[in-house]
Amino acid sequence: MTLAHPLRFAFALLVAAALALLYTVLTRRRTAHDLAYSSITFWTAAAQPGRWIPRLLDAGWMLALLLLALALGGVHLTAPMPVHDGAVFICIDTSGSMATTDVSPTRAAAALNAARAFIEESAPGTRIGLITFSGGASMIQPLSSDHEQVEAALAQVPPPNGATAIGDALRLAATALPETGHRLIVLVTDGVNNTGVDPLEVAEWLGTQHVPVYTIGIGTPNGGFIPGSEDEATIDEGALREYAQVSGGAYARAEDATELHDALARLGRITSFAKQRVDATAGFTIAGIVLLVTTFLTGMGLGKL
Repeated sequence: MTLAHPLRFAFALLVAAALALLYTVLTRRRTAHDLAYSSITFWTAAAQPGRWIPRLLDAGWMLALLLLALALGGVHLTAPMPVHDGAVFICIDTSGSMATTDVSPTRAAAALNAARAFIEESAPGTRIGLITFSGGASMIQPLSSDHEQVEAALAQVPPPNGATAIGDALRLAATALPETGHRLIVLVTDGVNNTGVDPLEVAEWLGTQHVPVYTIGIGTPNGGFIPGSEDEATIDEGALREYAQVSGGAYARAEDATELHDALARLGRITSFAKQRVDATAGFTIAGIVLLVTTFLTGMGLGKL
């Protein structure tokens, strides 16, 4: 929470404090006057309301005045707001290890279905692009707000083959994203970076540009061997977690097709919102006035009773 006019807020607090002090003094004088001329001690004690009632009314007055003071100070809140013009690149691993079958039917097929779920759950108007990477990185779909076109481009994802160049994919996405706006990268991979540029350096640079990288590690702990080779299909979870951390994103692990689908679908919904600074002056003013009037009318009603 921030204030556009802190001096106004300070002045309003001083006025509220002065009014509260004046109200307290006048109340005490009135009470002392009533007791001085009252000769019905028992009735006075019996007719006094419970202590919680005046305390509740006082709290209502103070909260109402605080809300109005904040409104006068130009209060702004940071809140998640729907984004309809974001830019997202999905980087899909197509290295040889993606042919592993520990995730049914294969890691590659599960990744495509999950990417489709992300596209379907993204907010309308969000521009989505597709990048595939193995020994290098290729853009198969530039940023587009036509989600049907992006889904159709998934058919162009090549079959699993080759090494894993995570850094090249991140760098390609970084150069293709707009310079401003709500931007992010979704990285779906099962492997260990073993060629191309250092992905950690690219992720750190993306963090300085406020472009978070959300990494999804796909595969089971004992994934077995890559089909057609004697190499083990592993996941460098520590590295994936670090890419996400230094860029301001998050890491998730998916050990089966359902988990991967749900993770990408959930991410599609989450990334449709961005934290924005919102002017809450009108809301605080209305809330303060409503509470002020409610407290006043309640006090009058209790006084008549």
